[in-house]
Amino acid sequence: MFMWPTADRELFVELADMASGNRITHSWLVPGGVRNDLPAGFVDKALKFLDYFEKNRLPEYDKIFFDNPLFRQRSEGIGILRKQDAIDYGVTGSVLRASGINYDVRKNEPYEIYGNVDFEVDVANTGDSFARSILPMHDVRQSIKILRQCLANTPKEGPIRTKLPPSPRGPPGEAYCRVESGRGALGHYIVSDGTPKPYRHKISAPSVRNLLVLQHLLKGARLADLPMIYWSLNIWPIEIER
Repeated sequence: MFMWPTADRELFVELADMASGNRITHSWLVPGGVRNDLPAGFVDKALKFLDYFEKNRLPEYDKIFFDNPLFRQRSEGIGILRKQDAIDYGVTGSVLRASGINYDVRKNEPYEIYGNVDFEVDVANTGDSFARSILPMHDVRQSIKILRQCLANTPKEGPIRTKLPPSPRGPPGEAYCRVESGRGALGHYIVSDGTPKPYRHKISAPSVRNLLVLQHLLKGARLADLPMIYWSLNIWPIEIER
């Protein structure tokens, strides 16, 4: 199961390389826009990859993994997070929606183009490890739907970046903004003193918030349930180290 997503990841790593010239640390998104315009043939190749991944690969993931009786037995009814507990612990993303709370920053606080994009927010009500595991797969399908709309409506010409001064700076004050990342709400709180460097910059990473509920979910659980409960929280350790 590990090798399958590793191989499928290459499809999208190749697209990142095609757009930016780098496979992983592409640094394509920059203040004011993007570093380079998309190369010729990118849209056609992206649509081809999306079709293959959605029609050929995702059904295989369901068959071998999420519809697997053993996986369901080990995840259903395990590590249940009640709705009120999810609110009290401040979890986000698929962990929050698995407990029956319909919240997505892109829908509740639309930003950029999300007010004009058609997509759905999937919600479950069981709050168990299976619900937290399956919702990210539904998110992948919705992401494919969003990408197709973006690729179809991307302007064929025009500026790709706003020119900024050499040392951009904001006026003195405070600002907070958040987006819906792959793991939930990602927030940035910045305090400016009017210089090019912020006086303070605090990042609210979803992996940190979701990790805080682990101790609560492990109460009364078996040791063998630990990997399943931890994995279902959609945590990325590197994000925690921020």
